[in-house]
Amino acid sequence: MTVGSQLADASPNYGATNLEHGDAELSPERPKDRRKLHRGLSTRQVSMIAIAGTIGTGLFLGTGRSLAQGGPASMLICYGIVGFIVYVTLLLLGEMATQYPVAGSFNAYATRFFSPSYGFALSWNYWFNDAVSVASDLTAAQLVIQYWTTWNPWIISLIFWLFLVGINASHVKAYGELEYWLSSLKVATVIVFIVLGVFVNLGLNREHEFIGAKYWHIPGAPFVGGFGGFARVFVTASFAFGGTESLGVTAGETKNPSKNMPRVVKFVFWRILLFYILSIGLIGLNVPWNYPGLSNRTTTTSPFTIVFKEAGSNIAASFMNTVILTSVLSAGNHALFAGTRVLYGLSVSEPAAQAPELFSHTTEGGVPLAALLATSSVSVLCFGTSFIGSGELWGWLQNVVGVSNQIAWLSIGLASWRFRKAWVQQGRSFEELKFRATWTWPWGPPFVIIAVTALILIQGWSSVIPKFSPVDFLSFYIELPVMIIMGLGWFFLKRSPSHLRHGHLVSEAALSSSTPLLPPQSQPQKSSFSDIVDIETVDLYRDEYHDDDPEDAVEDEERKARLTGQWRWLWSFYYWIV
Repeated sequence: MTVGSQLADASPNYGATNLEHGDAELSPERPKDRRKLHRGLSTRQVSMIAIAGTIGTGLFLGTGRSLAQGGPASMLICYGIVGFIVYVTLLLLGEMATQYPVAGSFNAYATRFFSPSYGFALSWNYWFNDAVSVASDLTAAQLVIQYWTTWNPWIISLIFWLFLVGINASHVKAYGELEYWLSSLKVATVIVFIVLGVFVNLGLNREHEFIGAKYWHIPGAPFVGGFGGFARVFVTASFAFGGTESLGVTAGETKNPSKNMPRVVKFVFWRILLFYILSIGLIGLNVPWNYPGLSNRTTTTSPFTIVFKEAGSNIAASFMNTVILTSVLSAGNHALFAGTRVLYGLSVSEPAAQAPELFSHTTEGGVPLAALLATSSVSVLCFGTSFIGSGELWGWLQNVVGVSNQIAWLSIGLASWRFRKAWVQQGRSFEELKFRATWTWPWGPPFVIIAVTALILIQGWSSVIPKFSPVDFLSFYIELPVMIIMGLGWFFLKRSPSHLRHGHLVSEAALSSSTPLLPPQSQPQKSSFSDIVDIETVDLYRDEYHDDDPEDAVEDEERKARLTGQWRWLWSFYYWIV
């Protein structure tokens, strides 16, 4: 079994700066050896991490809420639309993450190619998204436990919280291996569900009757709640598909990213989309939208458990519920890992850190422990279920996380748009791109920006019409003014003492130095009322990954030998599976 290696000291793109293109050395306050993560995630693990971030509580529990609020047709259409948007977004992110596999991922790209103040607000927003996701998953654990007992389910959340913190406090290999096997269990379960769902629909159920599309024609179906119900499903779909963008977060700890990231981007999402569309179609056929206890203030029942129960076996239903519980654990593990890395990325961002230096410190195993503890501390939100219903709280958290996911996708579109313009404007060849999603040029970024903006504006329809619901409205839109306030705050804080240069904020002392940072003809012209990065001068060479790691070369040769040798067909099948 292949596991990753530690990041080599010679690697110019992680934990160190690239002096070849004029970056300054690390400051004494930030020792170089205290800022490294380890490249310990293999392709096998990164692929499963992508699946783990999406096939989780959003699919197993969120689909029940979507079905109850919007009906089977709304659910199928909305998940299909969001799935396509996310697929294009993933391709755009793949281009940048393969070229620049750095800490912070799309947050760093938004800062570097679009706007430092926007990147600051985005990074903190996404960190909060991951931290709240952990709380959401721990709350979901309480909902799952209610299938068996209502006795103090918060104890399970506390046990899960301690376990997740312990795993993430060890080496990244431990996180990757746990995620791989939990995700493998989820994938196998979804496959079994798809097969079983077909048989249940055909008559292998408690009533021994052919169901067909009967539940699409009951009162209220197939579109429940009119346009408001349809629009509301978008945010639950966004919650469900959230996590694919964290592929970029793992890029900094992925072996041989110039080869492995494109492989992951090209193949993983189609598998996820296949699982989602088939599963959602079967849920809409086999579970009525008004099934008792499907989704209400106090509880949410997984449609997966309902289908297994309809197959006539309470034991099978309990097994399915157990698998859902492990998926909750996996999703929380994934969110805690991503949130920790985002906070670490904020603390080591160049040239000005956007989080306290404390969060840049790592253990011997390459774990940013302080960032981990800060991220996990937000999870105490899950214990708010002592005062309000678990179903109600989980719904609110789901809205907040779903909107945050959409903001992340919008930001990837903005960063990609500026990155591509800079690449063309500065005359760099497309052949230099280590991965290029050719069919998305040039329409990909504007499509993502427009489509996601429309989703954000439309999905809160039901919170305003026919009756205004302040709590629901806040859960849909509270992040927008917070983003604006944080962005403006960072801009005005940094505008006076510094100016933007090469996508960096450079101090007044450096500007007054007799040694120019750039040739006069390359000096960016910047408005004092904007910190939008100048695409003509942004440094497109800094942090580029160079294929000069000896271990990467060994892995490439080994893979090539396997795929051209005597057992090449068997190895091809193996790589497709893992």
